[in-house]
Amino acid sequence: MAFSPSGYLSDRFAKNIVMKHAALLAVFITLAITFCYYQGWFFTAFALTFLLALQSALYSPAKYGYIKELVGSKYISEGNGALQAVTTSSILLGIIVYTILFETLLGDVFATKEDILRTIAPLGWLLVLGSVVEYLLALKLPNMSVKTTRKKFEFAKYIKGFYLKKNLIMLRRKKEVFDSVIALSLFWSVSQVVLAIFGEYAKSELSITNTIVVQGIMTFSVIGIVVGSMLSSAFSKYYINSGLAALSAFGIALLLFMIPFTVNTLLLGVEFVLFGLFSGMLLVPLNAKIQYLSPDIHLGTVLAGNNFVQTLFMFSFLMLTTLFAYFGMNAKILFFVMGFVALYLLYKLLKRYLVMAVWTLFESILKIRYKCTYIGLEHIPQNTPILLAGNHVSWLDWFILQLPLEERVVFLIDKDIYNNKFLKPIFKLGELIPISQKASKDSFFETSMKLKNGKIIAIFPEGEIARSSSVSKFYRGYEFIERGGAVIVPFHIDGIFGSVFARHKGDAKRCFLKKREITLTFGEPISRHISADELREIVINLKRI
Repeated sequence: MAFSPSGYLSDRFAKNIVMKHAALLAVFITLAITFCYYQGWFFTAFALTFLLALQSALYSPAKYGYIKELVGSKYISEGNGALQAVTTSSILLGIIVYTILFETLLGDVFATKEDILRTIAPLGWLLVLGSVVEYLLALKLPNMSVKTTRKKFEFAKYIKGFYLKKNLIMLRRKKEVFDSVIALSLFWSVSQVVLAIFGEYAKSELSITNTIVVQGIMTFSVIGIVVGSMLSSAFSKYYINSGLAALSAFGIALLLFMIPFTVNTLLLGVEFVLFGLFSGMLLVPLNAKIQYLSPDIHLGTVLAGNNFVQTLFMFSFLMLTTLFAYFGMNAKILFFVMGFVALYLLYKLLKRYLVMAVWTLFESILKIRYKCTYIGLEHIPQNTPILLAGNHVSWLDWFILQLPLEERVVFLIDKDIYNNKFLKPIFKLGELIPISQKASKDSFFETSMKLKNGKIIAIFPEGEIARSSSVSKFYRGYEFIERGGAVIVPFHIDGIFGSVFARHKGDAKRCFLKKREITLTFGEPISRHISADELREIVINLKRI
């Protein structure tokens, strides 16, 4: 019901204004719900709770769209990480806190649903308090709106489904956005089923009948969500790291197959912590992608569409859960079904983000022992072919150079290494260009063609990994590459001497437990012709910055 209206409101008006009025509406609704609790009006309270859900649907697109306006595209992952950690944690903590309070107040003295409502009526004041705090905080949000639409909302078109069709077409306009929506819908559907069936599973398979214990185990996922959201922000420091989502889907699928075989309560808690961890790492990049790729003027509509599709999926999966319960089927089977759904989610994400997932896996391993600092990233121009040229100090240089850049870098590599029968398939997949002193003409031609196609090319003019701490002679080969409109961006890598991946071991001793700090400095782009000696001097001077 709220898909088209909520998208329209979020695009038509400043998002902080939408949130402010929606929060005020929640105050009146929760007051009315609390009154109904005291009166024992079950169905009226139920109808008002439906209105509260409607208020949430109107609020959500403005909330998620506001992140992009507030923090900008550069910090969109960090913004989503903070929001996801706080929001999801609040929901899960709300479940356990209200469950404990409900069980405590209720006791065994009740006969009808009206008795139950009157008994737990004081909880309504906590709902009111929460909505009041929400409203007061919404009042503090500044107006960050850049673009708003002037279109009108016609009720007749809404009733006939005109807006629904139009907005669904808009949602599918960018395939990566729609794929992210489907991925999120599958994740939330699986998560909802897990939360719905775990109580029955704990009762029938583990003989745990205490509701608070069951809810407590599930709430362990809060810890994981907070950590996962923080990790996602750290891995998305330079760009939205969508590879995290694919790796997280694998972790979620694995856990769903493990939980039905787990009988230890403590181990179940650990598994739910991990489930939360992978959830945070999946949600943040996918939500950030949707916001980043959607045009500002239609962002509210796209986010409302995201909610719409997610609701359809979650409702369908809820019906599946209901059928399982109705026919008394084992909850274990549903865990396995959800595991296969998670495997399909993994397939969808790997299909689009396989390369990013592999790089993210390598980055995770690298961060155990190395801390990389990047200086001068602003010197790398956007939408321009680039030839990166700098010193060569270790076998990890290619990886260190790639980490802060979302676009895949094409490297020139020694032909003898390239022809290794075990590594060649990988090098081909990475589009590496083999080069040798005897046959460089074809390599330079291929490099020129890739530059013309807008690629980023990286070359190490020293020709080999340095055997000392000084920058060796630069060979002139790169001068024969036809650059066209491409610029040269010089770089200098420092801090890796002494590593097992470097030839020059150095004299400095260091603590094994301490991470090695690597600094990569980019210089200003060079568009003119520059000799090898001049370029070498620039690279050497970058170390002094």
